[in-house]
Amino acid sequence: MSIHDDRPSGAGGNGDRAQRGGKMSADGPTGTQGLGVRDYDYYDDAAYGDDEATSVVDRRDDFYEESDTRKPFGWNAGADLGLLALRLVIGGIFAAHGAQKLFGVLGGTGPEAFAQSLAKSGFEQSAVLSLVTGGTELGAGALLVLGLFTPLAAAGIVGVMASAIVSMKLPGPFFDQEGGYEYLVVLIAAALCLMFAGPGRVALDNGRSWFRHPLVSGFISLVIAAGSSAAVLILLRS
Repeated sequence: MSIHDDRPSGAGGNGDRAQRGGKMSADGPTGTQGLGVRDYDYYDDAAYGDDEATSVVDRRDDFYEESDTRKPFGWNAGADLGLLALRLVIGGIFAAHGAQKLFGVLGGTGPEAFAQSLAKSGFEQSAVLSLVTGGTELGAGALLVLGLFTPLAAAGIVGVMASAIVSMKLPGPFFDQEGGYEYLVVLIAAALCLMFAGPGRVALDNGRSWFRHPLVSGFISLVIAAGSSAAVLILLRS
């Protein structure tokens, strides 16, 4: 059995026809010279390396090419639900504490007893400070539940809790079972999360300017919290 060799240099090949075909392909209207592609010998396997592509077909949309069809990560309903739960819990806790201090309800002792506690901790104008602290906790808690003015509400909670730690807990143990300030740190951390992450879309803040720029509003609220806490500790504590 013999194998017919069609290469131009082969014994049974048609060299003239191959040469004429190559010339027509290069000069004719269907050639690739006008496209800037070099004229390679059709039978030269060494010319088809990885460093030089001779095909003029765009294979970027190859049917067999694996494509990533995953949906890009974005804000989702799970984040809204988590922030709503955090707001309801933290806001409800502080609203209840504020009502205890202001009105003596829910097992609270009222503003007079809280004012005495503040005076024992070294605060001046304890009666006024008692009302301000109770009002801050009640108002901030209610705003968090509603998701309204969330960064400022979180700033109020952070300021009150920071003042409580410095004036009533330090120096002292950290863990709660030892009478420390562990629980207060958890509340501050939760308020900071709402301050910078925002209230979520299930809130009255949805669409407002501070809702659309949570990082900027978060830093501004953090400065307000730190300033108010420092002012109370420096000016009203002897």
